[in-house]
Amino acid sequence: MRRAVIAITAFLGGLVLLLAAPAWADNEALKGTIQNQGKPVSGVKISVTSEDGQPVGQATTGSDGTWNVPVPKSGQYKVTLDQKTLPAGVTLKFKDRGTLSVQVYDGMQRNVLFALSSGSGGGDSGPSAESSYFERVAQLIFEGFNLGLIIALGAMGISLVFGTTGLTNFAHGELLTLGAMVAFLFNVSFGVPLIFAAVISVAVGALFGYAQDRWFWGRLRARGSSLLAMMIISIGLALFMRYLFLFLFGGESKAFLDYNAQPGIQVGPITAAPKNFIAMAIELAVLVLVSMALLKTRTGKAARAISDNPALAASSGINVDRVIRIIWTVGGATAALGGVMLGLAQNVGYQMGFQILLGMFAGVTLGGLGSAFGALVGSIVVGLFTQLSTLVIPTELKFSGSLVVLILVMLIRPQGILGRRERIG
Repeated sequence: MRRAVIAITAFLGGLVLLLAAPAWADNEALKGTIQNQGKPVSGVKISVTSEDGQPVGQATTGSDGTWNVPVPKSGQYKVTLDQKTLPAGVTLKFKDRGTLSVQVYDGMQRNVLFALSSGSGGGDSGPSAESSYFERVAQLIFEGFNLGLIIALGAMGISLVFGTTGLTNFAHGELLTLGAMVAFLFNVSFGVPLIFAAVISVAVGALFGYAQDRWFWGRLRARGSSLLAMMIISIGLALFMRYLFLFLFGGESKAFLDYNAQPGIQVGPITAAPKNFIAMAIELAVLVLVSMALLKTRTGKAARAISDNPALAASSGINVDRVIRIIWTVGGATAALGGVMLGLAQNVGYQMGFQILLGMFAGVTLGGLGSAFGALVGSIVVGLFTQLSTLVIPTELKFSGSLVVLILVMLIRPQGILGRRERIG
């Protein structure tokens, strides 16, 4: 026990020193990529002013649709897209979002997104406006379902690990970042097609998940470390990995080489690139496959037995450590795949796993702690509510909407959607 306390104290002390050190980040800036149906739009003028209207700078998108405006310091800025510079037949998708208010933090290069659509845009009232509103709702539902499936890939690992070990792993989001960065390394640096780079990334994620339990979490369990101590260690591990990614990868977000600028296709009121439909099919197939494995295979049944009663499962002949190791392997693989899919939907960045971690925990808690199926259902609910909440709140605050759902469900049904009520006493 004394050694465990000393180790935790030394670890947290090292983290304090690490956080006190200067961050390895670039100067503050605002940037973005202007695209219409997956194709870059050049010649669009972007201007940036301070909150009180003082001009800061302006930029014009290049042939790849990108723009960048450095800002003198952290603070609140207004970013305006000059609609007169848009090409013929292209207009802002949401007329009220030609100017966005964006917060920039120290050492941060903030991405700013403007949604475009084809067509003249018409008026802002009457039947056309009502039709545009319902098209926007349909588009957000599609995007929310896609986001929910990505969240579910990460949340399933969190739920399975919690169900079998009781550990609340705050470092699980970094497994998504690891998966995206491994795929980026092979795709961009080594020229491997993204499909094969994704397969390599999933294999690396599975190996890393196995290694974590084999040489780290498993040893802490064997030493009798408490769940509280292990949870604190997972927070420290998450911080360490995040800053390591920042040091190795840099502060800018970057895109894969493949499937980067696909033209969108229209399916009813929904417009999306073909990669989105294929990605959703892969995500859904993997989630169904893992869920069926939990129901039909001996390992899956053993995992459910350990989740119900580890001591009884061990006394009945189940190798608890072996099953937990398999769970960590599967969780690492699905998280890596989720990272690749998230990087495909947006760019790859060192904070991408951390930014979606709240959604994963919300999905796990909503669905029911320890339930893989609950994690899937809860994640889809979180993804839908996160995207649909942008109808009434700024896009920057959309993940806070999942907290509202989380609080409401916990007040009404504390065990979650598919969780079981536990009897106390």
